[in-house]
Amino acid sequence: MTKFLLDTYTFLWFISGSAELNDTARNLIENDHHEVYLSIVSLWEISIKVAIGKLQIRGTYETVINDLTTNEINLLPLNFSHTVCQTQLSFHHRDPFDRILVSQAIVETLDFISGDQIFDL
Repeated sequence: MTKFLLDTYTFLWFISGSAELNDTARNLIENDHHEVYLSIVSLWEISIKVAIGKLQIRGTYETVINDLTTNEINLLPLNFSHTVCQTQLSFHHRDPFDRILVSQAIVETLDFISGDQIFDL
């Protein structure tokens, strides 16, 4: 079984049915033979951006958890080993949310689904 970690915007595009998410990524997420995860860090990022008005989502932030449940997406907690890994990453990407998501994918051996080309390096 393949396991995937979703980037924050990949998750948002998926739950909103956005055309920003390509068919390949959508099919990977919807495949019943895959385990799909969203990091608590992504929820933290979404909550901050909603609170400061930088992001609008359908419904309220409190309803985002329903999107996880409905789509059988697992919540990945943050732990110390993820932060240790982050200290060892190069700084070609400085966004702290993205850095910890990549670290979680590495530590947990998860394939990372992102629309951000910086991760193609």
